[in-house]
Amino acid sequence: MSHHLRIVRGDATPEEIAALVAVLAVRRAQPPPPPPRQSRTWRNPARTMRNPLAPGKSAWRMSALP
Repeated sequence: MSHHLRIVRGDATPEEIAALVAVLAVRRAQPPPPPPRQSRTWRNPARTMRNPLAPGKSAWRMSALP
């Protein structure tokens, strides 16, 4: 597979063309980043457990709540 690069306007030096080709080659060589992992908290069994009870005012009321 061959790709062609053509300078349409301006007067690029050989060094500038080499820099452009190097940047394009590196960018093409890098694999795309992996997709972000989705959170699966709905499957987490800890979700169904309640938080630890803290002693204090209205602690008895919180003991009946999930």
